[in-house]
Amino acid sequence: MASVKEHKSHDMGLHEEVLTGRTQQVFFNPEEAENYFYDDAFDVDFNKRNTIDVANLNAPEVNKKIKDLMKQGYGTIVLKNPGAKHSLGVGILNKLNLIVEGSLGYFGIGSVDGPVVRISGRVGWSCAENMMAGKVVIEKNAGSCFGAAIRGGDLICKGSVGARSGIDMKGGTIIIGGNAGAFTGFMMQRGRIVILGDVGPNLADSLYDGTIFVGGKIESLGADAVESEMTDLDVDWLKRKLKVAEIDKKVDFSKMTKIVSGKKLWNYDNLEPTERKGAI
Repeated sequence: MASVKEHKSHDMGLHEEVLTGRTQQVFFNPEEAENYFYDDAFDVDFNKRNTIDVANLNAPEVNKKIKDLMKQGYGTIVLKNPGAKHSLGVGILNKLNLIVEGSLGYFGIGSVDGPVVRISGRVGWSCAENMMAGKVVIEKNAGSCFGAAIRGGDLICKGSVGARSGIDMKGGTIIIGGNAGAFTGFMMQRGRIVILGDVGPNLADSLYDGTIFVGGKIESLGADAVESEMTDLDVDWLKRKLKVAEIDKKVDFSKMTKIVSGKKLWNYDNLEPTERKGAI
């Protein structure tokens, strides 16, 4: 069996943390596919479609209707007239095609694990917070804290996003077709962020691990964020991911900037006072 260190992910800057006594690498076994689903997950048919008119409903009522329809086997659900209401589509732990015809308010599509969500409008603060798996595509813009603390899946905004996007990110991929605000990638721990436009000040401040790619201008880097060399593996990965993101935009990968952690803050408690000043 080949060593894990021989895997090409090491050439892309992954798996650099010393795991002994801290964390453990766990690999999926394809023979355990039945364990990849929740015990109470519903068996849905994507060809079975239904519509919910959100106009006269509140968020708990809408979310309950979504669950009831999944229980009946509906695999494609359309939300009409969402009216930028808050907390719609949260807690979906199931395979599902969810189509939102309009815009969402704060905390939309939070804590989901598995659905594919398409939103034709814009979204407010903290869209897809704590997302575990699946795919979310926003056609227009997103507010601040976009993808806060996500752990997996593909979160895509074709427009621009606000400040602190990807804050405390622990995995997955965030792809932004436009610009991003200040403190994007703040305290990021894992995963990747792709920004095709410009990004505001303090990018990747206190970055623990993970990678950020920027196609436009960077106003300033945050503490412990440093530039790194783009590799052929990075470019191949970016090409594949942008296809997944359905962003029809020509990108000059040779002009993209790659940002990683300088790792000066990894052992922050052990630094001398003068060293701490230099780190932050």
